[in-house]
Amino acid sequence: MTPDMADSAQRTVRKAASHPAFRMLARSGYAANGVIHLLIGAIVLAVGAGGGGGGGESDPTGAFRAIAEAPLGFVALWVLAVGLAALGLWYLVKGVLVDVDDARKRWMKRIGEWAKAVVYVAIGYSAASVALGAGSSGDESAQNASSTVLSLPGGPVLLGIAGLVIVGVGAGFVFKGVTRSFREKLRMPSGATGRIVTVLGIAGYVAKGIALAIVGVLVITAAIQVDPEEAGGMDRALSALIDLPLGPWLLGAAGVGFIAYGVYCFFRARYARL
Repeated sequence: MTPDMADSAQRTVRKAASHPAFRMLARSGYAANGVIHLLIGAIVLAVGAGGGGGGGESDPTGAFRAIAEAPLGFVALWVLAVGLAALGLWYLVKGVLVDVDDARKRWMKRIGEWAKAVVYVAIGYSAASVALGAGSSGDESAQNASSTVLSLPGGPVLLGIAGLVIVGVGAGFVFKGVTRSFREKLRMPSGATGRIVTVLGIAGYVAKGIALAIVGVLVITAAIQVDPEEAGGMDRALSALIDLPLGPWLLGAAGVGFIAYGVYCFFRARYARL
């Protein structure tokens, strides 16, 4: 591709990204993510109150199944799927438009944005799959993926690295919550609204980060023991909390944290810098 063609392509992408309809769809993706986390938080609270395992439901797929059981739930699932896919496309475009002079930093930032795109598109695909009557739980998906990786040459090492990456992502969420750096992505409202958004963001980012870190530890354990059954998704991670001292209370705190993150996502849909 010649420099002129590259410039023309980037102008086209930039024009698409600035279109109000595209931005509105991207914001709807944040709202869809909020719905998912509200449902996950409610499920986690119910699990904590009941003192039992989540049965594979304390994850996005479990939330989608809860929606599917509601009247016209399949319609809501398709709305969520479109919103999440649009948000994924937004991050894909955002990665293309990264403008940093240093090539290494530019590509690191691009990879970070494209990784978010993959995550949101995957969650949107999960919503569409449940709408079509398919979709496995997060635990099953994690175990199947771990089994596939372990079957590869150097599989345990690769799986261990993946676990460390997940732990790192979880730590990143906690860091964003504690340092309040998530505020940089928003056009923060003033007054009481701004304080509410900050509190919700802190609680939500920390709760989600801890849950992701536990998922990473489970993946690392599977790598060390070369046993994909040890791996698990969000449901397995949250269920592990209940066996700890004050487990139901910890699980309840996690549920409240996920609900806080869900509400924060609605504010993010309104105030995100796009």
